[in-house]
Amino acid sequence: MAYSETEIRELRRIAATLRGNLIEMIPPGKVGHLGGSSSIMDVVAALYFRHMKVFTDPKDPRRDRCVFSKGHAVLAQYAAFAELGYVSHEDLHKVKTLDGTLQGHPDMDHTPGIEAVTGSLGQGLSVSLGMALGLRLDGSESRVFCIVGDGELDEGQIWEAAMAAAAHRVDNLVAIIDYNKVQATDTTEKVLPNGCLKQKWEAFGWNAIQIDGHDFAQILDALEAARSCKGRPTAIIADTVKGKGFAFAEGKAAYHNAAMNDAEYALALEAVKKMKEEA
Repeated sequence: MAYSETEIRELRRIAATLRGNLIEMIPPGKVGHLGGSSSIMDVVAALYFRHMKVFTDPKDPRRDRCVFSKGHAVLAQYAAFAELGYVSHEDLHKVKTLDGTLQGHPDMDHTPGIEAVTGSLGQGLSVSLGMALGLRLDGSESRVFCIVGDGELDEGQIWEAAMAAAAHRVDNLVAIIDYNKVQATDTTEKVLPNGCLKQKWEAFGWNAIQIDGHDFAQILDALEAARSCKGRPTAIIADTVKGKGFAFAEGKAAYHNAAMNDAEYALALEAVKKMKEEA
């Protein structure tokens, strides 16, 4: 599908804003998951601001659901929630504090817009499958999107859920794999190689699509292809860069969960400014 330059530029602008919100949450000295939050941010921008059904009320039953199975990257969701009006920008400054509503991992009891408690890796796809089955039983047209980390694919429960979703032909479920190739301590290749992910998901009975996870046209095309696919779930393998947009952090396991120093934070602010100017 062809998209106008205006449409793509608007998504670039939104993604730049979201990365700015991300930086607001983790000022110098505050530990946060910069790497995996920024790698999935372009997908988040496309989902929440173009593709998914979202409403002013985050509990509107007509909504599409988005579950971050890689719950440590929930800062990317918080960044979107601030622009959607679910939380305030002041809330962003209270991330991971006792008087804040935004914790380091998703908390559905206290944070508007969060669909499930996640963070114990491997469980989110099972939760998402249950949601998708429930929506189907209710006759709802709503869909479920599950963000999965590539390091998280080391967990066997992911593949149990994948088999079950295919067996039940759950076509209102989309798994989006943040394939940034770096997990908590090293590259996925060195920790536990994933092999050919597209062929692997296809072997599990899924419609599998591999894309550049920072190319908005490819992201939107893949999401539309998933919507059109009937009779089986879709896995979108999004090739991304850990720490995307922040050169000092790109591709580095050290920034999976770390605190920036003053110099790095200044570089991050400058990077966001440049992204906004170039959007």
